[in-house]
Amino acid sequence: MALIQSEPGLAAHDAVGTRLAALEAIRKRPPDLVIVDLVLGDEDGLDLVKEIKARHPGIPSLVLSVHDEAVYAERALGAGALGYVAKHQLDETVLAAIRQVLAGETYMSEALQRRLAKQYIGGRSLETASPVRMLSDRQLQIFRLVGQGRTTRQIAGVLSRSVKTVESHLAHIKDKLAIETAAELAQRATQWVESGRIGGSSPIRQDGGLP
Repeated sequence: MALIQSEPGLAAHDAVGTRLAALEAIRKRPPDLVIVDLVLGDEDGLDLVKEIKARHPGIPSLVLSVHDEAVYAERALGAGALGYVAKHQLDETVLAAIRQVLAGETYMSEALQRRLAKQYIGGRSLETASPVRMLSDRQLQIFRLVGQGRTTRQIAGVLSRSVKTVESHLAHIKDKLAIETAAELAQRATQWVESGRIGGSSPIRQDGGLP
């Protein structure tokens, strides 16, 4: 927020921590850009990106994440975001990313551009060192909730799904990650989310246009 506020022509407003709060802030005061953290407590930032795209197609979103770009960047772009910034590169790239997205262009790191180019040329998805990348968006969300210590019943409540549905997802997650027990799944999921738990979204406005 401070970095954005210090930049001529930009102003950050209404930093919030939940999907509903973000949607309400956008409704009341439509911004020029929404910065979305993929970790929104129990919620998933990808769902917020999809809702912004559906409800406010003229408002672009830029995604932040503490997690591996290879796992999340393509998901974020596929959900409708126009850019993806890894948090460890935040200070170096976020202002450039904001300006590029506000100009109507897509922001991607050079590494992501190279990976997508190779996939396009090869006509197939590349192998990755992270098996978590094989999970669907919903499975990845459930994996993160497990890592936050949520029980199956609690996850079902968060997602408004039946316990049976969540159990089915958990079984598929274990198959894809070659995990045999619930304890091992919990351990792997906890390791996945331990790098950061606090998230939010920040609507950005251009004050007086871009310099």
